[in-house]
Amino acid sequence: MIDRHAHPDAQVVDATIRSRRAIRHFTDDAVTRRVVEDILDVARSAPSNSNTQPWRVYVLTGARKAALSEALRRAHADDEHPPLRHMPDALPHAMRARQETFGMRYYGALGVSKSDHQQRARVTARNFDFFGAPVGLIFAVDSTLTKYSWLDYGIFIQTVMLAARAVGLATCAQVSFARFQNVIADHLDLPCGDEIVCGMSLGFPDEASPVNRIDMAREPVRNFSTFIGFD
Repeated sequence: MIDRHAHPDAQVVDATIRSRRAIRHFTDDAVTRRVVEDILDVARSAPSNSNTQPWRVYVLTGARKAALSEALRRAHADDEHPPLRHMPDALPHAMRARQETFGMRYYGALGVSKSDHQQRARVTARNFDFFGAPVGLIFAVDSTLTKYSWLDYGIFIQTVMLAARAVGLATCAQVSFARFQNVIADHLDLPCGDEIVCGMSLGFPDEASPVNRIDMAREPVRNFSTFIGFD
């Protein structure tokens, strides 16, 4: 009989998973290349269909990260790129409610009202500074791959975040980067056919920032699970 709560390995793993959260304000403390390499070395153990390992990661810091951020800020301000439709307009009701709750708490923590579209655009632009994190990551995938490889990629990205959290670092995965495929491709000289999956901020969390203390509820197991064949 397994008692998960008493298992020492489970206690460590569970604490790491439960303490991970999206951080949107970082300190300027440096993160070394060796630390990032070690995180990715752990994450490469993530499973993938037929061991295809579809991930490709670009890790930026310093002047190169700043240059990409500046180009992305300009592209965001010009508003010439089409909106990123990362969710359907007809989002199922329960998901829409959770999305709206997130928006209310996130913008509320920043003191931005729902009707202030200009200020909300400025808040969105912070994504492209990697929220002040010293390291930015861009994840790319071969565009010919199917949704099943994208599933593999999601597992890999989660593993990156947990490996970072295990050494006291924080992350924020950011789909907003995908809107500017061409800008990023030019700056990073992406191979033809590589598609942006998302970006990620990596660094030490600013624990004093209100935006980092947002408590986002998760649905209980009974709301999303169906058990079949158990006594």
